[in-house]
Amino acid sequence: MSYTALYRKWRPSNFDEVKGQDHIVTTLKNQIKNDRIGHAYLFCGTRGTGKTSVAKILAKAVNCAHPVDGNPCGECEVCRAVAAGASMNVIEIDAASNNGVDNIREIKEEVAYPPTQGRFKVYIIDEVHMLSIGAFNALLKTLEEPPAYVIFILATTEAHKIPITILSRCQRYDFKRISIDTISARLSELMEAEGIAADERALRYVAKAADGSMRDALSLLDQCLAFYMGQELKYENVLDVLGAVDTEVFSDFYRGIIDGDAIGLIHKLERIIIDGRDLSQFVADFTWYLRNLMLLQSATDASDVLEMSEENMKLLREDAKLTDLNGIMRYIRVFSELSGQLKNSSQKRVMVEVALIKLTRPSMEKGLDSVLDRIKVLERQMETGLEAAARAMAAGGAVPGADGISGQMAGAPGAFTQGADTNVKKEPKPARSEDITAVIQNWRGICNGIALSLKPILEHYTTKANGGGNKLQLIYDNETYYSIVSQPENLETIKRTIAEKTGLDMELEVIHIKNGADVSQEYDTLEDLCRMNIEEEDF
Repeated sequence: MSYTALYRKWRPSNFDEVKGQDHIVTTLKNQIKNDRIGHAYLFCGTRGTGKTSVAKILAKAVNCAHPVDGNPCGECEVCRAVAAGASMNVIEIDAASNNGVDNIREIKEEVAYPPTQGRFKVYIIDEVHMLSIGAFNALLKTLEEPPAYVIFILATTEAHKIPITILSRCQRYDFKRISIDTISARLSELMEAEGIAADERALRYVAKAADGSMRDALSLLDQCLAFYMGQELKYENVLDVLGAVDTEVFSDFYRGIIDGDAIGLIHKLERIIIDGRDLSQFVADFTWYLRNLMLLQSATDASDVLEMSEENMKLLREDAKLTDLNGIMRYIRVFSELSGQLKNSSQKRVMVEVALIKLTRPSMEKGLDSVLDRIKVLERQMETGLEAAARAMAAGGAVPGADGISGQMAGAPGAFTQGADTNVKKEPKPARSEDITAVIQNWRGICNGIALSLKPILEHYTTKANGGGNKLQLIYDNETYYSIVSQPENLETIKRTIAEKTGLDMELEVIHIKNGADVSQEYDTLEDLCRMNIEEEDF
């Protein structure tokens, strides 16, 4: 006897075996038990979620001689005939190849004859959205008022293509994507029934790759079992067959992006290609990895929505600390655009390499998220410079680059080279007017040492460079922000942080201007002053 694919061999034979569609199964069973069966049903949902299987079970149940709690018995003559595809009362039609008016006219002629066996004649029309407009119009009257012994079950993956006149005459049931847990549990049951040893981690990856489709999961599992026939199915085997990449590789790529190591990323990509991994699958999986990082950044506890082991969760939490939410969303945007471009590209490798270089070089883009990412790069460079200066001072040596941390600091000699390490006890020196500009242009790096509750407020102020002489002016048109920053304990915190970061004893002045006043001519925003830094770096 020829081999039967897993998805056909283990197709549900009754409602209780249908997984992940409890809201539909319960409704249909109640209709059958109470003899409230409708004349037209519309089953909608993505592929592999059980539409056709439920339609066949319903066709058996309404004609079954001995139904059990709304389920077909599976043993009577009608049930066996439907299961074998030999029943004269259950007619399956593929609308993709029978979509003309003449095909519907044949149905209209056939419904005039009552069933030869059982109570109902059931028409299952699959991919019904493929019918032509003329065919839909021909079906309309019959669908609205069929004979009492006729039931129509329409199935589609694209309900939006069906005319509203058809939709209004049917009971609509939307089939959900099946969860990873449900698919994984079902695969585990089938492997036990088949007598095949399979790693739970491998089955979960197959369930994830199926994207909510039970049929796709069984097809992928069939493919993996065929490749490793007679062996235990392990996680590494599944990755090899599906051309997928392990989570640790994504973490390695992500850290390379954060470090700006474009050449290293190109070498990593080459190893993936040599291993035979599919680039489209790699881009899709890496985008999903970034999505998980985004959820960790957005929620205090996202473990409930992340499907992964505790080991991978620990690695993900470490990666989430390496950048902020804006940076991760930029990475997702770039890779989402890349995913669409790869579909019709003959140079997939080049496209992926360009995207990786773009992620490591935010200066290549002009969008707001790219500007924010460039600022983060500057902050990291500044913090690295501060640490190097502090180590040199602690060792009693000369500070590298005595004229400042970077080219942007040239106007403030030594402004950030003293007092950078809190372990080196030095009295902060009084700030000069040129120090004010240097502090403003590197303000975000200074804010990294301030409490999270105060940091967002400090990053949204307005100032006039050197407008206060030797004082740093923090100017707010928001009264709430002004009142918070003006509190003595907060002012002391800001002063202490500036002294620790820069070695400067800086006077602060908090000013409140009328809300809504036009200050564009008189003051500069923090974004404007930071942008000066970026433009100087570019040129």
